[in-house]
Amino acid sequence: MSADFDIDFDHHSDAANADPVAYYAEFRERCPVGRSAAHGGFHYTTRYADVARIARDDATFSSARSDHGGQGVGIVIPKGPGLEQYPIELDPPRSAEYRQLINPLLTPEAIEQLVPMIERHAARVVDDFIELGSCDFVRDLTNPLPAAVTLDWLGFPEDDWAKLAGPIHDIFAAPADSERAVRGAAGLAYMDQRIRELIAERRSAPQADAVSTLVAGRRADGGEFDEDELVSVIGLLIAGGVDTTTSLTGSTLVHLARHPEQRQRLVDSPDLLDSATEEFLRAFAPSQSMARTVTEDVEVGGCPMHAGDRVLIPWVAANHDPAVFPEPEQVRLDRDASRHLSFGIGSHRCAGAHLARAMFRAMMTQVLTRLPDYRVIEEGLVPYPTRGNQSGWDAAPAVFPPGPRATGSAGTARTLSTPTPLRVTAVHTAAEGVLAVDLGLPDGSELPAWLPGAHIELRLPSGRLRQYSLCGDPADATTWRIGVLREPQGRGGSAELHELARLGATFAVRGPRNHFRLAEAPSYLFLAGGIGITPILAMVREAASRGTPFTVVYGGRTRSTMAFADELAAVAGDALTLLPQDEAGLPDLPRLLGGLDRGAAGTAVYACGPTPMLTAVERECARLGLGDRLHLERFAAGDDLEAAFDATENRAFEVQLARTGGTLTVPPDRRLIEVLRDALSGLSYDCEKGYCGACETRVLAGTPEHRDSVLSEEERIAGRTMMICVGRCRSDRLVLDL
Repeated sequence: MSADFDIDFDHHSDAANADPVAYYAEFRERCPVGRSAAHGGFHYTTRYADVARIARDDATFSSARSDHGGQGVGIVIPKGPGLEQYPIELDPPRSAEYRQLINPLLTPEAIEQLVPMIERHAARVVDDFIELGSCDFVRDLTNPLPAAVTLDWLGFPEDDWAKLAGPIHDIFAAPADSERAVRGAAGLAYMDQRIRELIAERRSAPQADAVSTLVAGRRADGGEFDEDELVSVIGLLIAGGVDTTTSLTGSTLVHLARHPEQRQRLVDSPDLLDSATEEFLRAFAPSQSMARTVTEDVEVGGCPMHAGDRVLIPWVAANHDPAVFPEPEQVRLDRDASRHLSFGIGSHRCAGAHLARAMFRAMMTQVLTRLPDYRVIEEGLVPYPTRGNQSGWDAAPAVFPPGPRATGSAGTARTLSTPTPLRVTAVHTAAEGVLAVDLGLPDGSELPAWLPGAHIELRLPSGRLRQYSLCGDPADATTWRIGVLREPQGRGGSAELHELARLGATFAVRGPRNHFRLAEAPSYLFLAGGIGITPILAMVREAASRGTPFTVVYGGRTRSTMAFADELAAVAGDALTLLPQDEAGLPDLPRLLGGLDRGAAGTAVYACGPTPMLTAVERECARLGLGDRLHLERFAAGDDLEAAFDATENRAFEVQLARTGGTLTVPPDRRLIEVLRDALSGLSYDCEKGYCGACETRVLAGTPEHRDSVLSEEERIAGRTMMICVGRCRSDRLVLDL
């Protein structure tokens, strides 16, 4: 090594990101302790003994924030922005009182009491995707499960779980200064707000949760911890509980997909998972490194360090030191890896180690027992942008044989994800030109449950696909009812269905899907035009059952063409206004909409009907500032949506087909649906303009560019599905469940 120890070392470099273990191994051989000029200058270490010595010597190597190395979080290199984290950014004795506050909540005995809750959440999370036969392990399992467990344990209501889980993962997985990183920062601001609100709630009304215990905690002198201190402690518990276990479990699942013989050993010998957990922690440390600040001149491994210097202590290097772990590059399920440093060592050893192990084992047990034959889509794997501080997968798409749910209505499918034969059990004329058709499974068993606003897809004998809103009673578990308007000038689907819909006829059906859900609101205004009454009818029933005030305005060409008017009147009573156009003309939208409450939580407006009607409603709501209250479902669309996107800005991207294994290139001048049609038969699609929802496809990895009028803003941000008839890709590659 050079006399001044200056070495070209950067744990965030491309070489380090490609293979951190090999990167540290090279420096361990060549120069195990040195000084790098990267990131303002710092010392690095590579050997277990040096890392452990520094981590245990709080007096010489401080975890506290200082001006050395810049402003920000003091335990990483380079420093970054963030609220101070107690107790991990404090040195003893200041850190001791915070450890004494949280340690009783995280003892082995305390965690043992949480195991039933952890296992319940794990089964529930897997239930959400097991019937689909595909998932992104990160998005669907390893992020939501630790979030649910950690936040449930702390006392956050269920509505907060998803809102907090995503931003925490974004902070670790998003490139700096990206739109996603900004979204993550906004999410953390929301987390700070919610922590403060929960602290205030628990001070006034304690409950049986961890936040109540923390709020009730006292210092040695009997004094209370103030709000800012508690926010720091709780924030660290959330961050430590969520994404670290996400990282460990994702890395383990990918490893076992690549080494099926080890996966089979764990399937055959479940008890082996206990010892294997420590080996997985050694091999796949979520926190790759931390940092300290030197407080006085010292020498480590022959390298002089001076007061104010920054020093990197990489747990990943220590865990792969052959002096402690022979052949460290190998993952040995029966290795005694208990000396690993993935939880740290010394006064700052991770207080949540027992909770992390319990969550990891619950997730792994679910996968090994319920998804033992899963296959990870290698081409869809997305690593963290840098593995210098945290390592893990941002996306890990997988497919597997669909399985049954373990909880809830056992044995009842939640959706017909593949075309399923349904038999016509009743058919009658609902109005002039409108048939009401009842559908059920041939054996009379229960159909998937549905909520108002849901629709199903019928595959007609001609090959045509058509979507119809469910308009019956959701409480009737064996029957789905649709209303079908015969359109003489249509594309043939309605005429075909009118011809074939006879008692005993069979149609292949998928669904239900729902992009027109009835949100909670203090009151509703329902506007229906023509056959648009079908989803509105179910919504009116729901509002009436809730006891929520509502008004219904239903228009049609003539009274004889207005389907389900009698049923609607029986439910709505005086709240219903029928407006046959030949008798009453068009609805007076300025009057109907102008009188709505302008309060923060005012009347929600739901509208479904022909395009001219929806355009008029949309325009009037925009004029009155009611756009955020308006919910629409379109039965047809013009070209305005497509015109909003400049085709000259299209970029090429690749599409990985998860089930068939092929990779396709979508050039700028071709639509995704066109490329997919060339490679696959039997694709589900209809309108090809992004309004009908027939082509909605699960996205297992990648960032879709949404160009449809179906998905909500929340669904667009989540990116779990897309309409392949109009959508494209904002990243280089999509992995689709096809």
